Amino acid sequence: MKKIACACLGIVCAMMLTQCNNPSSQTGGSDSTATSKDSTTASSGSTAGFKIGIQMWTFRLFSFEEALAKVDSAGVKHIEAFVGMPLVKGGSAKFGWDMTDADKAKVKGWLDSKGINIVAMGVISPKDVAEWKKAFDLAKYFGLSYITAEPKKDQWGAVDSLAGAYGIKVAIHDHPKPNAYWHPDSVLAAIQGHPNIGSCADIGHWSRNGLDPVDCLKKLDGHIYGVHLKDIVAFDKTDAADTVVGKGVIKFDPVFQELKRQNFNGMMSIEHESNWEHNLPDVIETVKFYNDHVAALK
Repeated sequence: MKKIACACLGIVCAMMLTQCNNPSSQTGGSDSTATSKDSTTASSGSTAGFKIGIQMWTFRLFSFEEALAKVDSAGVKHIEAFVGMPLVKGGSAKFGWDMTDADKAKVKGWLDSKGINIVAMGVISPKDVAEWKKAFDLAKYFGLSYITAEPKKDQWGAVDSLAGAYGIKVAIHDHPKPNAYWHPDSVLAAIQGHPNIGSCADIGHWSRNGLDPVDCLKKLDGHIYGVHLKDIVAFDKTDAADTVVGKGVIKFDPVFQELKRQNFNGMMSIEHESNWEHNLPDVIETVKFYNDHVAALK
């Protein structure tokens, strides 16, 4: 019996030694750990702060009143207003800091009646600090979270100070080359030392500039106040046409996943610059795409 026990012990030891010296076995264990870590990373973060909105430039051929009805039809409750949009069809009054008190009250009434709120406005590039102050006054009136803008370099300090005083952030937008902010590094330069300045990440324009949107989002981690949601038909082509989100060259699941990892707490504004006269169905399709793909995030 003693001999049998010793023999069994020897076999077990030999098997353990073989297992420990087996490279494929070690690799398998390592891969399992890596997979586990990757899964943890992929499932981190939250979408609780996500909200879908519409950049009113999408409906630029219509009045603010008409565009608001389209936003309502799409089932969206958040917008990014654009300065210069006529308030009513055929009227001379436009959305902006030159609106009369009566016009501002009228717009607020329209918003309240549909349960829609203005989260941001843009893209603006005020000519001087006095005009910036007017923009902030308007933003304060409507309770905006941020202003989407492309400020001049010599305005960075003043804009940051105003943003801090008003409690309203400034999100720098990226247009295609040769725009001053086409690359996230140029946005980071403006953010440096200016805690109230961040990014409005235009996913479509980054792709037009030949940049990977996910890489750009990672560079701006912690500084993204808003997103412009659009898709395009060709990568690395500054004049590439828009298409419905999900039907172009941009892969959105990694984009949504990265924003989730960052715990993005802001609005993704649909900015559909195509099919201008009849683009409401395109917008509705994009809203569904967003809802389905964000809900599927793990």
